[in-house]
Amino acid sequence: MPFFTFEGQRIAYTEFGGGPAAVTAAGRRGRTARSAPATGRPLILLHGLLLSQEMHRPLAEALAARGNRVITVDLLGHGSSDRPRDMWRYSMDVYGKQVVGLMDHLGIEKAIVMGTSLGANAGLEIAANDPDRLQGLVIEMPVLDNGLLGSALAFTPVLVALTFGEPIMKLVARGARAVPRRLLPYYGNVLLDLIRQDPGPGSAVLQGLFFGRIAPHRVERRTFKTPALILGHRRDPVHPFSDAGMLAEELPNARLIEANSLVELRLHPERLTEEIAGFLDEVWAAHPRRRAKKPA
Repeated sequence: MPFFTFEGQRIAYTEFGGGPAAVTAAGRRGRTARSAPATGRPLILLHGLLLSQEMHRPLAEALAARGNRVITVDLLGHGSSDRPRDMWRYSMDVYGKQVVGLMDHLGIEKAIVMGTSLGANAGLEIAANDPDRLQGLVIEMPVLDNGLLGSALAFTPVLVALTFGEPIMKLVARGARAVPRRLLPYYGNVLLDLIRQDPGPGSAVLQGLFFGRIAPHRVERRTFKTPALILGHRRDPVHPFSDAGMLAEELPNARLIEANSLVELRLHPERLTEEIAGFLDEVWAAHPRRRAKKPA
């Protein structure tokens, strides 16, 4: 898997469609990959909290087949990227900067960024700090004001288990890693990877995010001009539909789509994939891509 270096840490990513084959080869040799100038219409997919880029692989493949250059990435502390135990390394702001660093590495001047949950909030940070790098935003299940209590209730027990029960969680992780991947369906492995990983860095991720800014303030969000497609669903206290609706009202160029459930895009993706693909076509048609920068 190719990677680039951000503030001394290795960040892993994968390209689907439109990317140079040399990137993957360089990554396999264990070096920081250097790509040719970007081709295609770049779309960067950001995963959810404690998950990995694997959660977006089926969507990446589907959207790449529609002519997009899709890049998935493991944010620091997740998946195949470095996983330091320093909580100060983890924040939404830093995650947004990592995505911009990936764009710089690949020579991408502008991209559409799609994020889920944690990734959605990281995308909002890019809109706040580097809006000129965004062609558009796809925000799935943002965590804003109405979801803070549900998030605290859901993740505090996880934080306690990873922090104070680390020896036990290491044994659980070892047992989970012994389960052959071939015995589980695709998303079963994506979820079990939550348990397979070393618990210490996961605790650092949660602590860093808990004590930092979750999202740009609503006053700031109202200034975002980036075209946005927002996906939300009901009956989820961590990602309440009211947060998605509130964000759609705040952003001047946003459109809201209601998913049928938390898992529709994963288990029955056809309708939402078509909605996302149509949004990508609209945004690129309205604002054609400029010539890509050469990588530094």
